Amino acid sequence: MTVRAGASTLVEDVSFRVERGERVGLIGESGSGKSVTAMAVMGLLSDSLDVAGDIRVEGSPNLVGRTDRQIAPLRGQRMSMVFQEPMTALDPLQRVGAQVAEVMTIHGTAGRAAASARAVELLGTVGLPDPEYAARAYPHQLSGGQRQRVMIAMALANDPALLVADEPTTALDVTVQRQVLELLLDLVRERDTGLLFITHDLAVVASVCERVLVMERGRIVEQGPISRVFTAPEHPYTRGLLAASDLEATDADGRLFTVATAGAYVPGRRVDAAGRRAGGVPDAGARDGATPGGGAAASTAGHAPAPVVRVAGLTKTYTRRGRLLRGSKRIEALGGLDLEIAAGERFGIVGESGSGKSTLLRILAGLSRAGSGEVEVAGVRVDGASERELGMLRRQLQIVFQDPMGSLDPRMRVRDIVAEPLLNPANLRAGAGGEGRRELVARVLEQVGLPADAAERYPHEFSGGQRQRISIARALVCTPRVLLADEPVSALDVSVRAQVLNLLADLIDEAQLTLVFVSHDLGVVRYLCDRVAVMQAGRIVEIGPTEEIYERPQHPYTRSLVQASPSLEAVLGER
Repeated sequence: MTVRAGASTLVEDVSFRVERGERVGLIGESGSGKSVTAMAVMGLLSDSLDVAGDIRVEGSPNLVGRTDRQIAPLRGQRMSMVFQEPMTALDPLQRVGAQVAEVMTIHGTAGRAAASARAVELLGTVGLPDPEYAARAYPHQLSGGQRQRVMIAMALANDPALLVADEPTTALDVTVQRQVLELLLDLVRERDTGLLFITHDLAVVASVCERVLVMERGRIVEQGPISRVFTAPEHPYTRGLLAASDLEATDADGRLFTVATAGAYVPGRRVDAAGRRAGGVPDAGARDGATPGGGAAASTAGHAPAPVVRVAGLTKTYTRRGRLLRGSKRIEALGGLDLEIAAGERFGIVGESGSGKSTLLRILAGLSRAGSGEVEVAGVRVDGASERELGMLRRQLQIVFQDPMGSLDPRMRVRDIVAEPLLNPANLRAGAGGEGRRELVARVLEQVGLPADAAERYPHEFSGGQRQRISIARALVCTPRVLLADEPVSALDVSVRAQVLNLLADLIDEAQLTLVFVSHDLGVVRYLCDRVAVMQAGRIVEIGPTEEIYERPQHPYTRSLVQASPSLEAVLGER
C-alpha cells in the first residue's frame, strides 16, 4: 500500500497481514505513518489523498479505489476501530445505549428492541458498573475510561474479524489503562478477532501484542515477534525507540537516550559507562546544594531554609448543579492538604484523574481560589491575594501546560508568545524594553534548542515537541523561581519525551529552579523528581523520597499505581 498527498509520499510500499485471533502492534513516532495506515485500512482517508495497492479484510474485494458507499457496509461488521479520544468519536447529543444499538441496527444484525437489550448487555460485558444507567447516560456524564469502554462495546458489537485500535489508552490513568487493556485482550480472545494495535508506548504494545511492525517515515523498517524485536532489534530506528522509551537507562552523561543518541544503548542493561546503576537523576545528595531526598541544603547554622511552597489545611469544594429540581452536589476536590517544598527541589505529584493534582496546581498558580487554608508560594500569600500580589507571584512562578497547542495563541508569532510574560508590570525592569525583550526571547529560544528563525513563525508550523519547547521558553523568559509542570510530556512520542525531559533537567539545574511536576506517568516522575506525593480523592496518602516510594510503597493505593505502571523490562521478563 502507498498513500500520497500530491507530490508527498505519506506511506510507501507497506505490506503486512493480520490473521484471525492475532494481535499485531504498529509502533513509530508521530509522522511515521501509523494512523494513515490504519485509516487507509478502514477506508477513512480523505478523498484528496491517493491510495494505491491492495487492502482486503476477511475475503473482501480490494478496497483501494472503492467508494465510501461500497466500503461502509464493512465498517462495524467485518472491521471496527477504537479511536484515541472517545469524546470526539461519540455523539454528544445521543445517549450511549442508542449509539451502541445503532451499530447493530445499521448493519441489520438485530432489530431495534433486540439491539437496545444487546447494547445494555454489551455495556455490562465491557465492565461498566451499572450498564442500564450507562445506556441512558450521555457521553459527558461518563469518565474517560468509561467512554473508552463504550467505544470498545460499539467496536465489538457485531463480532468483527479485525479490530483497529489507534492509541486507545494514551489519555488514561495507569490503573484505568491496565483495566482497559485487560478487557480488550479478553474480548478479542473470546471472539477470535484480529487486532491491529497502534501506540507509541512500547511497554503497552509488549503487554498486548504477539508481533510488532516498526514504522519510520512511512515505511515498515522492521517486523517480527515482540520477544525478538524488543530484545535484539536489527534496525537502528527500532533500537532508538527502545532506548528512548527506557526511562531507567541513561548515557554516560546521565541523560536519557533519544532516537538520535541511542548508539550506545543495550536493551536490558542497567549500568551506565561510569559503573553506576542507570536510571533517574543523580541522587539528590550529589547535586550542589541538595540534601538526600531532595530540597536545598541546610544553612551553615544547621537550620533548614524556609520552604518556597507552603500549603496548610488547604481545601477546595466544587458545587455540581443537578438538572431541574434535583438540587446540587458538593464535590470535595481537596480535603485539608499540608505540604512543604524546599527551594531547588524537584517535587512530583502523582495520582489518577480526579485525585486533585491539577486543582492543587491551579491554586498554587493563583488560577483558582482555595476554599480554606493557607497557600504561600515564593513569599507571596496566594489565598486572598490581590491582583497586584498575583502579578508579583507570576514574576516568581510560571506554568507549563499539558497541551501546548491549546495554551499557545495560534494568531501570535512565537516571539510575541515568549515575550508576553515580560509585559507583566512586575517583570518590567531595566533592559526589558523592545530591544531588550527581543534579546531575551532570542536567548531563551536558543536555550530550549529552537532555531533563531523560530521567533518569526506561528505555533502550527512546529511539531508537538517543538511547541512544548516554546511553552517552556515562555515560562522561563522572566527567570522564575518556581516552575509548575502539568503533564507536560504525556502527549509526546517517546523520543520527543526524552528530549523534553533532558531539556527540563538541564534548565532546572542551570537556573536553580524549584520544580513541581504533575503526572500520571510514574516512570517520568521517578526519573525527574527527588521527592513525590501520592494523591487520592483530594488527599495526600503518601509522601517521601521518590526511590523509597517506588521501591517500598506503604499505602495500598500507591502499591496499586506502581503495579499498574507498564514496564517494558517486566513484560519481556514474563514472556
